[in-house]
Amino acid sequence: MKNRAEDNAFFWSIAAEFLNNYLPDIRRASANTVASYRNCLNRYIDYLESEKGAKRKDISFKMLDRENIKGYMLWMHKTAQLAPKTCNLRLTALRSLLEYASQECIDIMPICISSGTIKGIRLTQAPIEFFEREAMSALMAAPDTHKKLERRNQMLLIFLYDTAARVSEALKVRLCDLHMDASIPHVTFFGKGRKYRNVPLMDSTLAHLKRYLREFHGSEYESTDAPLFYAKTHGKAHGLSIDTPEKMIKRYAKKLSDTCLSMPGNVHCHMIRKTRAMHLYQEGVPLTHIQQLLGHEVLSTTSGFYAFATLETLSKSLERANPSDMEKSWKSKEYSERLYKL
Repeated sequence: MKNRAEDNAFFWSIAAEFLNNYLPDIRRASANTVASYRNCLNRYIDYLESEKGAKRKDISFKMLDRENIKGYMLWMHKTAQLAPKTCNLRLTALRSLLEYASQECIDIMPICISSGTIKGIRLTQAPIEFFEREAMSALMAAPDTHKKLERRNQMLLIFLYDTAARVSEALKVRLCDLHMDASIPHVTFFGKGRKYRNVPLMDSTLAHLKRYLREFHGSEYESTDAPLFYAKTHGKAHGLSIDTPEKMIKRYAKKLSDTCLSMPGNVHCHMIRKTRAMHLYQEGVPLTHIQQLLGHEVLSTTSGFYAFATLETLSKSLERANPSDMEKSWKSKEYSERLYKL
């Protein structure tokens, strides 16, 4: 008699329950996370079909053993030449499914334990992409504020920088998410992992925001579900798509490429979020505060990106360790006599 690890019907029912109920309802994973895990599991099933000759109706948890997954990791890395992050994400999805299945059936436990010993592909930490202060200032000033649409674009750039929000979060902000009359003015974001977080608004941003609201939402704007940033099609307002700010920032960067030498060649909106975090880090803001601003669940995510010595911070540290008057001191007659005295 077959055990449950060899039962193909059990595999499909557990996998469906994992994706459709456990992840969204118990783990409270976002729709994007569920879609990503679903894609990862489907790609593994495709691999079993195309490379191992398995038939879908015969696939069981026994095919998620250590040897098969090791072969899959090697195939992704060497044959398919997928990025290390993609390979590791797919490994994580398989492990998560096995962990869930092992809680439902004891027969899966040995497979789960053995597969858990597989190492992910080591990642090379690339330097963080962010705008130098000169480039960030030039980007903020790039919109032609004589035009209404460009004034909206400038407000969006200021808002992204001040709040360090993800672009998707900023575009989902509604008027009712602004709390400008609170003792500490702030905005509420509905972010990654279905989590809410409050981010304070700085005085300068608040002033810009009030002017923007008067122009784009009326002098007596109401706290409604209307999007803060919008466009109009056939006279009807609707929220911006992510493509809009991405195209906007690339257009401004191209315009500035000849006059601003520190402007990166390939820019994207997420760099503004990283820039804000990096500037705060350079100014000595504690990583725990930056973590809260960014909405990272664990501190290691923040420190993995920002806790390294940039050229500027390293230079300042060396200056403190080697004061400018040191050269004068060792050239002095008194210091020379002490140094060369027996």
